[in-house]
Amino acid sequence: MKTIAYLIVVLAFLGAAFLASLHPTMMDWPTFLPVIAAGVIGVVLIKRTEHAEARSGEKLARNRVVLETSLENIVTNLKAIDGRKDKVPTYEMRFEIDKLLRADLTNFADARDSMKHLFGLQAYADIMSSFAAGERYINRVWSASTDGYVDEVLTYVEKSLSQFEHAREEFRTAAAKAATA
Repeated sequence: MKTIAYLIVVLAFLGAAFLASLHPTMMDWPTFLPVIAAGVIGVVLIKRTEHAEARSGEKLARNRVVLETSLENIVTNLKAIDGRKDKVPTYEMRFEIDKLLRADLTNFADARDSMKHLFGLQAYADIMSSFAAGERYINRVWSASTDGYVDEVLTYVEKSLSQFEHAREEFRTAAAKAATA
C-alpha cells in the first residue's frame, strides 16, 4: 500500500509539472486540479500507512528494545569518556564521540517516535527534552574538539552525561508506569 501511495505522489508531481510546462501563461485547471487532488490523496495514504506501521505491536516492541539499549550504551560510553576525558587529546575527542556514540544516537533518534505510543506524549517530551539537551552538548564537545577548546570539551562532556542520565531515568520511569498501566 505504501509503495502505491508513493507512486501516486510521484506520478501526480510529474503530471502536474508536465501540465504546468505546456503553456507559459495559461493553466489547464480542469486537468490540473484532479492531478493535484491525486497527489494529496497519495500523501494522505502515506501518512495513514506510516501511522498504522508506527502503532504495530511488533514494531513498538522492537523499538522499545532499541531505545532502551541505545540509551544504556550512550550513558555507559559517556561515563567511560568522562572518566578519561583529561587523558584524551582535545583534538581526538571528536573521534571518540564518533566511534562510541554516533550509532546509538542515530538508533535512538530513529526509534524515538515509538515512545509516543508506548508512554504517551508527556513522557515522550520529558525524555526527549533531556536527550536533545545531551545531544546538543555532545555536538558542542565535538565542535570544541575540532576547534581545540580544551576547557569546553571537559565541561560539556560532563554536562552531556548528566542530561543523558536524566533521559535514562525518565525513560525508566515511563517504562515502569506503562508496565503497571
